[in-house]
Amino acid sequence: MPGIPARALPGAAVPEQNWTTEEYEMAAMKPRTGDGPLEVTKEGRGIVMRVPLEGGGRLVVEMSAEEASDLGDALKAASG
Repeated sequence: MPGIPARALPGAAVPEQNWTTEEYEMAAMKPRTGDGPLEVTKEGRGIVMRVPLEGGGRLVVEMSAEEASDLGDALKAASG
């Protein structure tokens, strides 16, 4: 499967040649899934919550400690 040689610039024409595998740089393929844990971290003055989404990606929300407390209370009330 042909790829772009490591020395080619984006948008540059690549001449037809028989490249060897040593002359290719392959990008890492990362799965786009929402699998993974809910993450909550304290960053600076705020709290950052990363929620995995169905279909891929993450929802990232930054909030204050007061907002986080209000969110916790609302989730507890909604879950019964």
